[in-house]
This record gives sequence, C-alpha cells and structure tokens, in this order.
Amino acid sequence: MAASNRISLGPLVGAIDQGTGSTRFLVFNAKTAELLSHHQVEIQQKFPKEGWVEQDPKEILQSVYECVEKTCEKLTQLSIEITNIKAIGVSNQRETTVVWDKTTGEPLYNAIVWLDLRTQSTVERLLKKIPGKNKNFFKNRTGLPLSTYFSAVKLRWLVDNVEEIRQAVEEDRAMFGTVDSWIIWSLTGGKNGGVHCTDVTNASRTMLFNINTLEWDVELCQFFDVPMSLLPKVRSSSEIYGLMKSGALTGVPISGCLGDQSAALVGQMCFQDGQAKNTYGTGCFLLCNTGPKPVLSDHGLLTTVAYQLGRDKPACYALEGSVAIAGAVVRWLRDNLGIVKTTEEVERLAAEAGTSYGCYFVPAFSGLYAPYWEPSARGIICGLTQFTNKNHIAFAALEAVCFQTREILDAMNQDCGIPLSQLQVDGGMTNNKILMQLQADILCIPVVKPSMPETTALGAAMAAGAAEGVGVWSLNPSDLTAVTCERFEPQINPEESEYRYARWKKAVKKSMGWESSEPATNENGEASIFTSLPLGFYIVSSMVMLIGAKYLTGLAK
Repeated sequence: MAASNRISLGPLVGAIDQGTGSTRFLVFNAKTAELLSHHQVEIQQKFPKEGWVEQDPKEILQSVYECVEKTCEKLTQLSIEITNIKAIGVSNQRETTVVWDKTTGEPLYNAIVWLDLRTQSTVERLLKKIPGKNKNFFKNRTGLPLSTYFSAVKLRWLVDNVEEIRQAVEEDRAMFGTVDSWIIWSLTGGKNGGVHCTDVTNASRTMLFNINTLEWDVELCQFFDVPMSLLPKVRSSSEIYGLMKSGALTGVPISGCLGDQSAALVGQMCFQDGQAKNTYGTGCFLLCNTGPKPVLSDHGLLTTVAYQLGRDKPACYALEGSVAIAGAVVRWLRDNLGIVKTTEEVERLAAEAGTSYGCYFVPAFSGLYAPYWEPSARGIICGLTQFTNKNHIAFAALEAVCFQTREILDAMNQDCGIPLSQLQVDGGMTNNKILMQLQADILCIPVVKPSMPETTALGAAMAAGAAEGVGVWSLNPSDLTAVTCERFEPQINPEESEYRYARWKKAVKKSMGWESSEPATNENGEASIFTSLPLGFYIVSSMVMLIGAKYLTGLAK
C-alpha cells in the first residue's frame, strides 16, 4: 500500500523523541499526520548510589543516530523516498542535565536525570540564602519551587563536585544544556560549528529562565553561581536551528524543539485555554493550557512555558502537575522485585486480581512531586495481609498512577476554577486498558485516548513542519486532522471512588518524613556510620563501656 501511494505521500517530517526510558525516531505524513515508520532503542539508566540516576550522554546520542538510520532503512524497504523528509523536530526528557567540552565534543560527566535526588543537600544549602527559607521565593520569575527536580541545582552540584567540570568552566570550555541542547549541538556539527541552543519550553525547566521576559535571568544565574557563558541560546519552539551534518538525512533542517510534555500538549492539539492532557510515561504529567499569560498556582502546580510556535509568535503557558513515578513503577516491579518478566504482564496480573484487596502502594522513590513537593517521602506498600499476593500488588501499582493523577487534577481544578469534563491521555502506559478504566473510575470522568498514541513525537513533528522556511505542516485549526479516540467511562459509583481515594491519601501521609537530606560521606564518597549522631554515640559509648569493664576487671584481679 505504501509503495502504491508513494507519489501521493507528499512532504514528510521526522521526530526525534528522546525519553527517559528510550529513544525513538518517527516519520509522519505532513498532510495527514499518519505515522509511516519508526524505530526505538531502550536507554540504560545507571544508579551508582541510592537516589542517584544517571545516563550516558554518548549512549543517548548513539541511540539517536541508530534510530534515524534504522527508520530510514525501513522507509526505503516500504519504497518511501527519504528525500521527502523536509524537517526534523526534537522532543526530549526535560531537566536532565548535560555538561560537555566544546573543544573535544566529549561529555564531562554522565547526564544527571530529572529523577535524581543527590542535590537535596544542595537545595537545603541554597534555601539558607533565601529569606524565610521559602522554596517558592523565585516562583514569580520561574514558575517553579526550589527543588532537586530542576536543572540549576544539578548544574550547581556538577560544578561543586566534579573537578573536570569545575576546571572546564574556569577555562571557558564547558557547555551546559538539557538533552535537547546536547542532541541539536551534536547533530548540527558538534565541535565543528554545532549550534548551542534550546527552546523556551526546555529553558523554563532550568530555574535560570525568566518566564515573563523569556530570557535567562541574570539574578538567578548569580544566585546559583552559574556563568551565563555556559548557557545555550534560547529560541522559539518552531524555527530552523541548523542542518543535519551526517547520516542518511544530511542537509535536512532541525526546525522544531519542545520538551516532551509540551510536545504532547501540541500533539493533542490543546491550543485553547482550558484544554488539558495527561501523559503516562516514566513519570506522569498533566498540563493545562492557560493561554498567553502565566498563571501561578496556589495548590502545588508548576507554571511552565507550553510552547512558542515561531520567533514572532507569542508564548503560551501551562499549569503542570508532575508525578515522578508512573511507568517507572511497572519497570520496578519487573527489574527490582522480579514479579513479572515483561511490563505487559502487569496488566494481566491486575486483571486477575480485579482489586488491590486493601493494599496501597505509594511509589515515592524520588520523594513526592506535585502537589506536595516533599523530598523526604519514600515509597511504601501498606495494608498488606496474609491474603495479599503479587496480583494485588500489581493492581495497587496501577491504582497508584491513577490516584496520583487524581491529586494533580484536583489541584488543577482548584486553580482553574472550571473542572475538566474529560481527560485526554497519551503515552506508552495508555495501551494498558485496565489502567485507563481505573483512571476513569478514580477520576469519575471519562478518559479519552487517541487511536494514534504517539502524540509527543507528533507535537515535535508539527512544530518542525510548521517552521518558517519549511512550511509543510499547517497549524490552522481548520487544517488539523480530526483524531479518532477510544473512550473509557467511569464504571463504579462515586462513593466507592472517594473511599479508595481517602485511603490512598492516608497512605501518602505515612510515606512522608523518611529522609531529610543526603547522608554525609567520607573521602571516598561512602556514607559513614559515624555521620549518624545516635548510632555514632551508641558505638562510641559502647567502646568506652567495654574499655571501662576491662579496666575494672584488671583492678579486681
């Protein structure tokens, strides 16, 4: 079919979708938004210490090259001309921080992933510089609380703790960027003239960017002690940044860039005030378009730049509820507990159980994000009985994703004043029908899933294809392709939903207050037992008692 329609396909647009768990390259028909082909490569996450999450920037880049080449091979096998690919967009995991040497093109350390908690002591140190230790002190400028989540504190930690980076900063060799910057710089030439840039959506997740002026903020850079020479140039989400310099798509412009959640908002075509979507990936992210003016939350949500689709176009903003652990809890059941061999198996186990049997799972592996912003929380499973088995735990894990979404939806409804009548969803987890039905039951509103779930990549492709100088994708509402959807209606009564939700909230309270900051370490970076005051006192006093007893025994002789 593809071969016979080859001539009528028209212009195509590619999208690099670089997420926390995998990298993909997808190619869409610019006229119909049809997905023609794609390739995916899983990305390894490294956990060198408790709470630390890293990835290899070179592995990320290699996965991008591999996905582009493999997808082009697949298109050629389908008799689709890759010369029809007129532009490439980039969508990426946000906040994840990379520092590299601009003279060698080599990363100076692993990428610190957005989930990483090592910077808690850095956050606490920075809070001491703020009047009243108010973590929302910069919210009017950034839309964000001071948290381990955002890039500025990760960059501060790297400069403070990695000698190679500190030296490179002093010698003006260092470049900082989120994953989009690393990818675009590398693809457009790297050390041989690569373009060092980011877009407004990714910049707005660093805590160094003023969301009102749409520029790097001098005072914020001074507060975090970050030289502005490290920072990429901020561009709109839809313009030509540079050309591909190698591979099958050499010469094709990279002309779209959106943080993954903003890309999903565009891909779901949420261009009107009040339109919202929820993406279920490694984490879970609910965004609501608030139009051309930033709206600050009173209920623990973030204010972020949603998109700016052209240099001369106004920026649009969104309220965002961020949940750290969604799909990651399913991977944890597979990789850490070993109760399933594949992520798909979780749906089968949950279906067999049909209930959690009073078991509640709070997967606060990286603390709690919205609406609590509580870094001291840790994961708990409670309500266990002798009857509880792995099926109930699998069900409770899926329920946890839905309860967390309910919490951020409640906060969003309070901030916006107009409750959502339905929830548009996307992301890899939406293939799980048990999860989608649970979500409708717990929210007590319909959940609507597009038949083409690749909305994040689609959003990046739309931004790239619509860019000035490319112009192969129209974003006029009348030209946008109607999307067919699957709809999940609530099937339980609201009273039961409220009862289960209240029990979940009780479990959340029990998860809080487990950790205060990083444990102190010795010169090898290892936690020392003597850094715990009670334990250190116990050990020292025990030694004194033993010595005293030996002395008294000697006297008695």
